Amino acid sequence: MQQILHYPRLDTILKVESIIKNTKELLSKNEIDRRLSKQIMRPTLNVILKYLEDSGKIAVLKEGIVWIYEKDITNKLREKLSKSVKVM
Repeated sequence: MQQILHYPRLDTILKVESIIKNTKELLSKNEIDRRLSKQIMRPTLNVILKYLEDSGKIAVLKEGIVWIYEKDITNKLREKLSKSVKVM
């Protein structure tokens, strides 16, 4: 397991998320780094990308990184689950 030396700040996470979300093409890590207003360390970017991938917001492919999270689908699934599960 890799030891994390520096956890990213929320504003940095949101900036990376925004860059990926608002881009229609696949992005490389280098391209994300170039589009950020401030430079961040590569291990910090890797932590952010791992978080976004684990939360189901991005897909990291050999070809690049792409946004996959769809809010409307999530809301529809939430509605279906709430109808099928009895609340105590």
